[in-house]
Amino acid sequence: MSHRVTIAGSEIAFDCADDQSLLDAALRAGIELPYSCRKGVCGNCAGGIAQGEVAGIGGAAMQNESCLPDQVLYCMCAPQTDVRIAPVSWHRVDPAARKRFTAKVFRNQLAAPDVSVLQLRLPAGQRARFHAGQYLQLAVGDGSTRCYSMANAPHESDALTLHIRHVPGGAFSARVPALQQGELLDIELPFGAVALDESSTRPIVFVAGGTGFAPVKSILDDMAKRRIERPITLIWGARRSEGIYLLTAVAKWQRQWPSFRFIAALSEKAGDDAFAGRVDQALIAHCPELAGHELYCCGSPGMVHAVREMAVQQCGLHAADFHADVFVDGPAVSASPAAVA
Repeated sequence: MSHRVTIAGSEIAFDCADDQSLLDAALRAGIELPYSCRKGVCGNCAGGIAQGEVAGIGGAAMQNESCLPDQVLYCMCAPQTDVRIAPVSWHRVDPAARKRFTAKVFRNQLAAPDVSVLQLRLPAGQRARFHAGQYLQLAVGDGSTRCYSMANAPHESDALTLHIRHVPGGAFSARVPALQQGELLDIELPFGAVALDESSTRPIVFVAGGTGFAPVKSILDDMAKRRIERPITLIWGARRSEGIYLLTAVAKWQRQWPSFRFIAALSEKAGDDAFAGRVDQALIAHCPELAGHELYCCGSPGMVHAVREMAVQQCGLHAADFHADVFVDGPAVSASPAAVA
């Protein structure tokens, strides 16, 4: 059974089945709401229900710690009646803009003991459209998919670069070290709505854990290409120094922006040039006053939760200025239909 969903303050309406998430139904209808993980972890899709009844899909929790009291996670709830939603923001998108490609492995390099930098080439004459900070879904071969952020900037659209952490027993990541040049991979993109507010000139802080550096690199390379001038701080966390695996990119940004601040936070073994501790501890040590800032955080659920709490509760960041891309292991949630390129 389906119900009618309308967006408060607009004439936009679409159908949603009672076992389908509000987020998926909106995306299928060409309406993009804020989202990232699609698994109820990041909290990006939190919004209000102005009228009607919703329920957690399969009994799932409809709220997490990032939700305000009157908000639910659109990715985790389905309508039980006709409803009117009040999202934080929304805009129309062309459902055909999401494309499928068969990409070819061009280069596969070990950047750290447990991280591969995988560069894919698209078929001749084809290009991928995406915004810095978005991700793709990669078909594993067992019918499931995995999500990986693009680490390259959008202007490098004939190739895609992924930073892949090796997960023991992972359906795809465990195979990555053995991938050879010329092997074919089926991908679909773009997904995700974590993107830079291009109209803002406020100071910006990026906090990345491990391969959470990938979408940050895409955003910063895009900012550099477009010569955007903003006060920028990057905090990149890892257990040991080898986890900070792409210092050449950091050095390039420091040359372009002399005021660019970089803090490596090492939780197990720090040298003289690194902060000894977790990224949330580095945040309060180096950015104790975040009122009037924007913060983009990319990494594991626990890391993002700790940074959000520190930023909002201790450093004075407005909750609406915290943007998260949560890296969740395991199969991706089924996506909306896409055109085949």
